[in-house]
Amino acid sequence: MRFVKGHGTENDFVILPDADGRLDLGPALVTALCDRRAGIGADGVLRVVRTKLCAEVADQADEAEWFMDYRNADGSIAEMCGNGVRVFARYLVDSGLAGAGELAVATRGGIKRARLGTTGDVSVDMGMPRVLGVSSAKVNGREYQGLNVNVGNPHLACVIDDPIAGLDLTREPDYDHEVYPAGVNVELLNHVGDHAVSMRVHERGSGETRSCGTGSVATAVAAAHAAGETTGTWAVRVLGGTVTVTLDDRTSHLAGPAVLVASGEFPAVI
Repeated sequence: MRFVKGHGTENDFVILPDADGRLDLGPALVTALCDRRAGIGADGVLRVVRTKLCAEVADQADEAEWFMDYRNADGSIAEMCGNGVRVFARYLVDSGLAGAGELAVATRGGIKRARLGTTGDVSVDMGMPRVLGVSSAKVNGREYQGLNVNVGNPHLACVIDDPIAGLDLTREPDYDHEVYPAGVNVELLNHVGDHAVSMRVHERGSGETRSCGTGSVATAVAAAHAAGETTGTWAVRVLGGTVTVTLDDRTSHLAGPAVLVASGEFPAVI
């Protein structure tokens, strides 16, 4: 089984080329691939498969040739991954499966349109985030209130006064399971400048990650809301670098680096 390893601001992925949809990508294989000691190591897996071959997204086949079948590190299936889309698009262009410019990617969260050159950053239209009210989560025994934001997947983005550097995110935050029956990604953020925030995130199914694309969009939405704004461009500083989120009246854009770092083979049977 061939693989490519890539990351977007150190949110890292194992990319599995599977154009004809022959790979049986079960939870055991995903967790083995993502194991940082006994496997390749990653926050998740991106399977590259033709959209028309996957019944769950076949209705997107007229717009997007390729489906990003995203799995969390624990083997669970996720709707979307913003950094994953950027890395996925970089793989399509670098491998010759798509040309530079604008390209559509099918996801469980709908069509996402990426823009990229043969080198450089990758930008993706993330669609219009939906603010669904407020909720709260407990981290290290402290309860923080935040915005319930859907970016194709669920987020709780909390603007807090406590320094995020001192938080322990090794354990899953305690959240309202009635509000988030399928789990939630929790972002904790500090304002650090004009339209600039620092953010840490605990991703459902993966734990704390060095970056989260959809989480960065949710973070920008929460930061803008706290500032009494709805539009604008925000620099989101994550553990793995910085991404830029632009909010307007119709959609949101996420931009930042996406890098392929290695390729090789992994046993398909474990």
